[in-house]
Amino acid sequence: MASHMDDEDRDNYSDEETDSLNDLKATSPTPELKAWDLFRVLPPAKDLTAAESEARVNAILRWVKLLVCIIVFVIVLGCGIIAKGTILFMATQTSQSQRLEVCNRKLDPTGQRRYEVTLPVETRIAWTWVLFFALIVPDVLTFLRSARMCVFKSFKKPSWLDFATVLIAETLHTIGVGILAFVVFPELDVVKAVMLTNCVCLVPGILGLLSERGSVNKTLLRVAFDLLALAAQVTGLVVWPLVEHGGNGNSLWFIPLGLFLVSFGWWENFVSKHAALGVMRHIAQIKERAKKWRYFTYLFISVWKMIVLFITMIIVWTVHTNDANKLFAGFMDGFTNHAINATEVEMVNSTSNIATKEYVMMEVWYNSPLWVLLIQAASAHLCYITAKYACRIMIQGFSFALAVTITVPMTVSVAVVLCGLKSIDACYFYDVIPDYLFFRMPPYADLGEFLSKQHAWIWLVWLASQAWFTTHIWWPKCERLASTEKLFVAPMYSALLIDQSLALNRRNDDNDVDVVKDAAPKKGSKTPLEDYADNVSIASNMSDMLTNGSPSTDHITRIFACATMWHETKEEMMEMLKSIFRMDEDQCARRMAQQWLQFSDPDYYEFETHIFFDDAFLLPQKEYGASEGPMVNSWVKTLVATIDEAASHVHNTHVRLRAPKKVPTPYGGKLIWTLPGKTKLVTHLKDKNKIRHKKRWSQVMYMYYLLGHRLLEKRIPAERKEVIANNTYLLALDGDIDFHPNSVQLLVDLMKKNNELGAACGRIHPIGSGAMVWYQRFEYAVGHWLQKATEHVIGCVLCSPGCFSLFRGKALMDDNVMRKYTTRSEQARHYVQYDQGEDRWLCTLLLQRGYRVEYSAASDAYTHCPEGFIEFYNQRRRWVPSTMANIMDLLADYKRTVRINNNLSFNYMIYQGFLMVGSVLGPGTIFLMLVGAFVAAFKIDQWSSFTYNLVPVAIFMIICYFAKEETQLTAAMIISTLYGMVMIAVLVGIMMQISEDGPLAPSSLFFFIVSGQLILTGLLHPREIGCLPFGVIYYITVPSMYMLLIIYSLFNLNNVSWGTREVTVPLSQQKQQALEAEAKKSQKKGGVAGFLDGLRTKASASDPEDGAIEFSLAGLFKIMCCTYPKIVDEKQQLMRIADSLEALNRRMDSIERSMDGSAPALGSRRRSFSLLRTAGSNVPENLTTLVEASEVDEQMSDDSEGRYAPEVSKSVRDDLIDPFWTEDDDLKNGGIDFLTNEEEQFWKDLIDKYLYPLDEDLNQKEQIAMELKVLRDKTVFGFFMLNAMFVMILFLIQLNKDLLHLNWPLGVKSNISFEMKTKEIFIDNEYLELEPIGIVFLLSFAALLLIQFLAMLLHRFGTLSQILASTELEWYCTKKVDDITEESLMLKHGVEFARELQRLAGLGEEPKKKAKDDDTFERRFTIKGLEEESRKKHHVGSLAMTFETNFTSMDFGSQANPIIPRLTARRGTMEAFAHRRSSVLAERRKSMRMGSIEMGSESIPSERKSFNRRIDSVVSWRDADA
Repeated sequence: MASHMDDEDRDNYSDEETDSLNDLKATSPTPELKAWDLFRVLPPAKDLTAAESEARVNAILRWVKLLVCIIVFVIVLGCGIIAKGTILFMATQTSQSQRLEVCNRKLDPTGQRRYEVTLPVETRIAWTWVLFFALIVPDVLTFLRSARMCVFKSFKKPSWLDFATVLIAETLHTIGVGILAFVVFPELDVVKAVMLTNCVCLVPGILGLLSERGSVNKTLLRVAFDLLALAAQVTGLVVWPLVEHGGNGNSLWFIPLGLFLVSFGWWENFVSKHAALGVMRHIAQIKERAKKWRYFTYLFISVWKMIVLFITMIIVWTVHTNDANKLFAGFMDGFTNHAINATEVEMVNSTSNIATKEYVMMEVWYNSPLWVLLIQAASAHLCYITAKYACRIMIQGFSFALAVTITVPMTVSVAVVLCGLKSIDACYFYDVIPDYLFFRMPPYADLGEFLSKQHAWIWLVWLASQAWFTTHIWWPKCERLASTEKLFVAPMYSALLIDQSLALNRRNDDNDVDVVKDAAPKKGSKTPLEDYADNVSIASNMSDMLTNGSPSTDHITRIFACATMWHETKEEMMEMLKSIFRMDEDQCARRMAQQWLQFSDPDYYEFETHIFFDDAFLLPQKEYGASEGPMVNSWVKTLVATIDEAASHVHNTHVRLRAPKKVPTPYGGKLIWTLPGKTKLVTHLKDKNKIRHKKRWSQVMYMYYLLGHRLLEKRIPAERKEVIANNTYLLALDGDIDFHPNSVQLLVDLMKKNNELGAACGRIHPIGSGAMVWYQRFEYAVGHWLQKATEHVIGCVLCSPGCFSLFRGKALMDDNVMRKYTTRSEQARHYVQYDQGEDRWLCTLLLQRGYRVEYSAASDAYTHCPEGFIEFYNQRRRWVPSTMANIMDLLADYKRTVRINNNLSFNYMIYQGFLMVGSVLGPGTIFLMLVGAFVAAFKIDQWSSFTYNLVPVAIFMIICYFAKEETQLTAAMIISTLYGMVMIAVLVGIMMQISEDGPLAPSSLFFFIVSGQLILTGLLHPREIGCLPFGVIYYITVPSMYMLLIIYSLFNLNNVSWGTREVTVPLSQQKQQALEAEAKKSQKKGGVAGFLDGLRTKASASDPEDGAIEFSLAGLFKIMCCTYPKIVDEKQQLMRIADSLEALNRRMDSIERSMDGSAPALGSRRRSFSLLRTAGSNVPENLTTLVEASEVDEQMSDDSEGRYAPEVSKSVRDDLIDPFWTEDDDLKNGGIDFLTNEEEQFWKDLIDKYLYPLDEDLNQKEQIAMELKVLRDKTVFGFFMLNAMFVMILFLIQLNKDLLHLNWPLGVKSNISFEMKTKEIFIDNEYLELEPIGIVFLLSFAALLLIQFLAMLLHRFGTLSQILASTELEWYCTKKVDDITEESLMLKHGVEFARELQRLAGLGEEPKKKAKDDDTFERRFTIKGLEEESRKKHHVGSLAMTFETNFTSMDFGSQANPIIPRLTARRGTMEAFAHRRSSVLAERRKSMRMGSIEMGSESIPSERKSFNRRIDSVVSWRDADA
């Protein structure tokens, strides 16, 4: 069935210029208003308070990020200096030739003698071992990380060649580390050693030189600089061996070997798959393959590196001492107390001393090696994780790159200062560090003399060469919150070269293809969503392929917003539609910025909205005659009427969209809008007589439609489908949700960060008014602050709510997810788990397939919550059983789930099991709490308190089991009110109990800990701290929500109705359904019973009289006395008369339209529909017969909305050609479109297989009801027995606490008595008594609180990181050199610039000069304003057209333009925009002229010619102005 779109809509996305011209041509002005009807309702003004609040928050975030930048910079730099200094300090102590002058304060009280010390072998053994331990700490951490990845995640094994390549490189690197640490650095003074660490870039430099690519001029320039930097690195190999002529000169000749070997550690980061040399490309392929098996390889390589370093240490020790056994035999001696001899010396000259052979014993700090080891390991690791954090939150340039670059210069400065102080005064560091331990000091204390005589000036050249080889760290291209694997090549760092390893190991992502930039939609090409919907051939877009065979457009983020609607109010629909319009505006701004400003937006996405409207049609009305088919209900009409109002709210001006296209479908129909930003809004109208209704089946519809039909049926390779599915996300929404684009972007960031993430949800804020809303605000806050954050940190979130969640398409398409989600409920348990909690069940399926579900606290969304007690209880009646059922399903299969899912552990399952036990025993726990509270508050005995609480609970349980739902809810309201008043008294009792028992009593501590935790948690969520006062409501309703609600939910387990948003069925529909049911029932009856029923029905219907006295026999025979005519209601008669008149009026109007030649008759319109269908290839011949207007039956039929429509012959009506609902005037005249053959067949197949309506089989329905009651009875019995036993055990122990108890060690009360006769003092200690089970319960609850609090802190840190990563520092002092380039300015301000230029508010208006009091000024000219408004022509809003108009005609240098003041960009930024505009327009003019030459001017449409002239005039005017 071919699509019959008009030319205008077909070109909406194909060519922006043509689209804009079509917009101008197709829009129709608003009908002219009469002079008496000029009064208007202005669109809502922009909420300046909210905007100002958001601006303040953004300013605070920028200051916080600046503070974090400084703190991280200080930590990275400081820890780098400490780590480098301590490792060299340890290396110095292993030298045999180290002689150090020590402080003589204790050795010589006179202070006249001088002493030197040489470390004994025991001390050097200890320092050798701690140096070895410090060097292998990163390898140990690598082994642990690799083991965790291999145990809990999948891995691949490398080939032997790949493994051997990595093994050889890491072995050479480790040998080089051993040579430098044990041979070279011990013989160099600390300043030379620090400087020498800048010479470890030899192999990376050579590989980078051989991997050069790009233009010839650029390559030659880089090669020249590479050669100069390599020459500088080579000089570092020979300078110190040539300069040093002392006894250690032989050891220094190991410098070239050590530096060369150690530089093999970073070979991967400097090879490119785009290199010109084939050998380099082959090595780069090993690097690419290493991403899949790195952790498996390093599981063995990390151990091998420790072995190699150990062997190197033994060899070096043996060469120096000729006694390898001493290294092991003296291990313990080095870490125990031993003697160190100080030798008295006499100074011969300024550079040498002579020993006098007099020895003095010195005190040994034998724990100092361990302390230095701890400091070095901690500082190095802290430097690594802080540097990684800087990269993740996008502050790499300042806090990472600058810090690691200046680490060596700062270390040199610190070393010179320390050595200078030590050389001036040997006692300067007395009692700070041991006197016998210090760095090997340089021969010259003066830095200038040292730089000149020791040739140390050349170190500046080494530093510059290292900076050149690590320039990639200054301009990162990774996404926000990138994983470790995307930031660094090797898993860890090098303890010996902490700063060099961080710089050289930081992944050089310049070699990667910029997918976002290459995939940006270009002018004149289809958007990815259009290509997504088309069945393109395999050869399509082949010119735009990446190296992996996938087009760059496949990598673009695609977001499909899928909302489910049923009976939402207008206000609720308004919130959801406003959110969609905000997304449309944001997407259009990003598209315009990329198309016109030509820059790469990493956050670009394509967007499309689908609304699935359940039960969208009214049943055919038969009581007033035959109907032509179902009509849309009032909720659909409300949606159609609200959409323009929602657009006006978002754009702050009157916006009128084109009428929606009406598309008949096998499941009912759909309405298609094109929003101002050119994204599609498709509303699917579901007819429950054609397709299965309810929310879960709507989700099945959009999953199979978007992921099955529109993706898998594309004729493209499977590899491309894999890429597209991984970048396709379904944004599940409710019909009342309110959110902003930034919230969606935060969820997308989480998805991009982790490909194993199947779903992500945001922070849901309930909105509404009333006490129930206050309770839910606090409940939602605590649930997100503690429970959801804990699930996110220690495992996975178990439920991603369907009101606002993002699902990855690839995850939903996996086995046992989407297909299993279509399972029809056939057992009683299925109705509870599948249909009552569909969102939780979908997440359970994802978890059981190994995917992760996360929670983002920074992604805010607002939803309407139940405002009444009954609606709230009915909602939770669904949630409570479904939550328990899904968690039980997950726990029952925990072994397989833990084995498959890397993010779930056995300990996490224990945590969830503990929560489940707490939920089941919650009513019993609350009951015991109330018993104890009654005792404390009302001073009654235990049994009385037990009885007072048992009676209402028992009565409520009996009511819930036997009474109707309304009675149950009434009883719950009454008991909840009573308990609410009691809880106030209980609070007073708790205060009294705390005063009596003291603050250290268990109950007191419990109260303080819980209250303090909640308050501190609220303070850590400053934007939600307003929820804390509602904790009072939460406290008062604890018995109702945690005892009565659980009882009500479980006792109504057999009730599987939705419970919320349910409305009363119209009387006409009820009557019709009753008649149909009665007819079916009568047909089933046979014999005399059916005959008698028929007679009774006919008699009652035809009897026109009533009697004062009547006698009847089963309704068959009736005797009436004192008869009188039936009284007919006067109102009913008037309504019938009015209906007849209206029907007559409509019939006359129809006849007039048929006779009027200027207006097509109804039959003519239907004939056009038939002709359109005839043009399709698959229209049956029997449907092509045309129906003339004269043949149309003009009899009118009434629907529940009181509307009438003319009826045509039943043989002509076809629901896929001209359904009756398309003629509804409330749906507006947007024209009719039809499905393609493929899509129509897809819907038919989907309905036939999964979504066919379920027949109401009475026998099956009764069977299911019986099974649900049996399930209810079993659950209630088990629930009752568990809680009863739990209550009785604890209550009886409480009664016998004198015999079964444990003494509480805190809060002991001492009674002191004095016996006068014996003059003795007696002290009696009175302990608080706790029963054993109570202690276990208290400790378990305390452990739960501790876990949740710690997890909350970690999640808060992660949320802060996510917010900071999205916050841009726009201060001039924070800008890098690259930030002031035109491309970077486009990236930073392009989207905001496009957003301002596409604003519809004030379009075409001259800026008004207002007085100080704007409102007063406007009121003075009311009449003038009305008349001016009436003369304006209001066109359909188009953001793209508005942007194009403003962009091509804007004067960037004029402040008179109303757009300029709204832009906060600097002058340089505005100049960059002007320059980019000129270049873009010039390029477009050139391309259009070239196209004109190729095609010929005759073939160019007139619209395109005029647009060309407009572009030429704009460019010429700009050039002349320049």
